[in-house]
Amino acid sequence: MAEVSERMREAFEAVAIDDEGRACRDIPESVCHEEPRNFFVHVGSLALTKSSDGLIDPKLVLSWLLTELAAPLFFIGLLVPVREAGALLPQIFTAGTIRRFRVRKRVWVIGSLTQGLAAAMIAVCALTLEGAVAGWAIVLSLAVLAVARSVCSVSYKDVLGKTVSKSTRGTATGLAGSLAAAVTILYAILLISGFVPRMTLVIGGLFVAAGCWLIAAMVFSTLYEEAGATQGGKNAFKSAIADLQYLSSDAQLRRFIMVRALLTTTALAPPFMIAAASQSGEGGFGGLGYLVLASAFAGLVSAYVWGRLADRSSRKVLFIASAISMLVLALASWFSLTGWLTAPMVLPVLLFCIMIAYQGVRLGRSTHLVDMASVDTRAAYTALSNTIIGVVLFAGGIFSITAELFGVSVVLVTMALMCAAAIPMALGLEEVQAE
Repeated sequence: MAEVSERMREAFEAVAIDDEGRACRDIPESVCHEEPRNFFVHVGSLALTKSSDGLIDPKLVLSWLLTELAAPLFFIGLLVPVREAGALLPQIFTAGTIRRFRVRKRVWVIGSLTQGLAAAMIAVCALTLEGAVAGWAIVLSLAVLAVARSVCSVSYKDVLGKTVSKSTRGTATGLAGSLAAAVTILYAILLISGFVPRMTLVIGGLFVAAGCWLIAAMVFSTLYEEAGATQGGKNAFKSAIADLQYLSSDAQLRRFIMVRALLTTTALAPPFMIAAASQSGEGGFGGLGYLVLASAFAGLVSAYVWGRLADRSSRKVLFIASAISMLVLALASWFSLTGWLTAPMVLPVLLFCIMIAYQGVRLGRSTHLVDMASVDTRAAYTALSNTIIGVVLFAGGIFSITAELFGVSVVLVTMALMCAAAIPMALGLEEVQAE
């Protein structure tokens, strides 16, 4: 194994080790020696993939792209369900297969390479196709990307738990989120500036995203990971059925999944907030740029802080994020009814706040799941919870029907109530970071 330089160790201690010196609490001594290098490999790989996510955002970038390519509205409506459900629903069926790999970083590398190739294919389709043909090609390419992402998600949490100690996992993911947010902010500024032709910038961003995924795969392949157990590497369907027993045997897992399901509103709310203020006339590509900027800036200023707090108490992170989400969505609903949502800076500030809460939910639930599960159950817990949340997100389409029938304000009130319900549920979670 490669020696960890003293400079790298000092940098790791400065970034990730607090005054209590908590380190190597639940990983072998041999891995502990390599933890500084592993920590920065995780940060680098994750920062690259998160940057790609910002450049290829289906809710914003791909929706605009299909509109420009004159694809039917049907395909634009498929983007978010395909991306979210495709990334989550397959996980319960892939967890058992992934257990067959003694060194699971290879699974993540293959998944990242596949995402990069799928992103490049989307860019090529945008350059060469139009109309319904472009719609089919891009949606299918996005489906491949989403399934590859699902494989990465299951394998990543397992590898993270094996290669980085409990006290620094949230810091690694939080720091990566902040670095990726800086990249997305630069992209948003270009979107707003108009210095580069719109189509050129979006397609160029897709190629850059593809490159980031490919580079991330190369970086992650250098991770030091000891071979793990392969028990549970059975038939995928049988493994999925067997994993369902955890729902009945682990009350904390059930509570965690309920909290996470209620807080899916933080991901679903922004489009409805924007729809509520649509009469302001702010839209098109300029509006897209400002939304990307608000989202990225929220990640930049909060991801690292959320990550550090999650290493101390992921339960409190989920509680705080629930409270912030409830307040923001309640205000958005009230402002939409009174007409104040179109006042200068009101919508950008609310979007910024909901994205801060969203970052907290992402960091809190990721860290909580990894620290809650054991080495033997981590992959299964990840796959099971992600699959259930995939179903919830797919069912989130009912909010669009509700908005059509009863108005956007009703949707925002409902989402605020869901966040309110998540508060006591989050408080009932165990402090899994406790010694």
